Amino acid sequence: MASMIEYEYQVLTFPRDVERSVIRQALTDHAEYGHWELARSVLYLGGLRRVWLRRKIIRVQRTA
Repeated sequence: MASMIEYEYQVLTFPRDVERSVIRQALTDHAEYGHWELARSVLYLGGLRRVWLRRKIIRVQRTA
């Protein structure tokens, strides 16, 4: 039986005055310790940066 992969998402928003190194460290920490991966990143006209992270939802199958 083929199952569809499901993801959960988390959105991080960084204002324009946050340095790139701080953003990079935050994303690295989420990836390393929370097993998140980068799904999408958008830089808006005013400098606001929004990042979507995702990770797989692992469902355990009953084996009774």
